[in-house]
Order: sequence, then structure tokens, then C-alpha cells
Amino acid sequence: MIICLETSTNLCSVALCNSAGVISLRENNDSKSHASMLTVFIGEILKETGIQTRGLDAIAVSKGPGSYTGLRIGVSVAKGIAYASSIPLIGIDTTYSMFWGITGKYKNNAGTAEKALFCPMLDARRMEVYYSIYDSEGNTVEKITADIITQESFNDIDEKKKIIFFGDGAIKCRDIIKRPNIYFDEDFRISASHMYIPAIESLEHHKFEDVAYFEPFYLKDFITSTPRKNILGK
Repeated sequence: MIICLETSTNLCSVALCNSAGVISLRENNDSKSHASMLTVFIGEILKETGIQTRGLDAIAVSKGPGSYTGLRIGVSVAKGIAYASSIPLIGIDTTYSMFWGITGKYKNNAGTAEKALFCPMLDARRMEVYYSIYDSEGNTVEKITADIITQESFNDIDEKKKIIFFGDGAIKCRDIIKRPNIYFDEDFRISASHMYIPAIESLEHHKFEDVAYFEPFYLKDFITSTPRKNILGK
């Protein structure tokens, strides 16, 4: 059993998972709820399932990028539980868990997933976003980046390759990005429930964080967009 914490955005989300999927979920979308609700949600889930923290296999937390305050609260709680209960700590890139949260939607959609790239975006401020790009198998095509979105953004990617944008950062970019062959998924919502596949993978491969030194991945260095080498090599 792994308990997963997602606090990188306004959403405060806690999920209890195992290899079969999500067992229990608590969420609140009030931006001020992280400090007051995170431990409450954890307690409710543990009481509901009759599990104590020391009986967990690990605790996983979305490590960023995202909200400075939200990430700090989530990581602090995760580290405290991991240390007090002597269980492993797993840190998961926020955009990677977002990928796993949306890819199932397209797996059986007439081959869409195999032909597309997935671009999770997190809102920063103004036209600034955090994003990364994955192929249909979750392989990284472009590492997590902080960037200012303009009409020229993503023009270095082959126009034949469809890009699916999603997340709270994608919606505000819908009218800015002019590259052809793009799609904006407006229904996507981030959730701790999306973390279960990468969390289970990390547990199986013993990919754990050092509880004493682990810190959130804030990534707050924005640069003006400039032409880049074609990331697909075309």
C-alpha cells in the first residue's frame, strides 16, 4: 500500500493505492486547504481502511514543479510521515503523474496515443508555464521546462506529430499557440490518483528519496522562448 499526496496546484489530494489501482481518494480544490486538510485527508483514509502509517509500503509525494507553498507543505508532511513511520519516501515529477492521468483516455482512441505527444502544463503566472513532453509510452521527449509561451512555441516539432496539451497551464495557452495539429484537453484535472502507476514502479525498483535531504523541485527560472533544435531530430 502506498499513500500518495498531490499538492502542487490549488488541489489538495490524497490517494491510497496498491498495484491494482486506487483504493481510496480525498480531494479539495480550495487553494487555502493544503495546510488544514492534507493531514485530515490522510487520517480519514487510514481510518477508513484500518491501516496505520507504519503498515504502509511507502509514501509518495508530487515533488514539482508547481506552487511553492503547496509543494513545501506536501513534501514536509510526506517527509514527516516517512521518518516517523520508518517507511520509504517516493518523489514523483508532477508532469509525469499528469501523463499517467491522461494517457488511458487515449489508449483506445483509434490509435491516437501512438501517434501523439503528450504535453502536461502547469500554470505559473501570466503566460509562464511549467511543461514537459512525453511519447505514448511515457518516455521523456523534452525534460521539464519553465518557459514563456508565445505564438512560436513548439514550432520546432514536426507538424505531422500531434501534440495533446492538458493541465491548468494549457487552457490559458489555447489562444496563443499557433502550431498546427494540436489538441487541448479541457477536461483533465490533476489528482493524487494519477500517481499510483509511477509510485508502484518506484516501489518495485526501490527508487526512494533520502528523507533527510529531499526537497521540492521548484523550477522557477523562466527564459524568453527562442528557437530550439528540433527535439525529434527532424
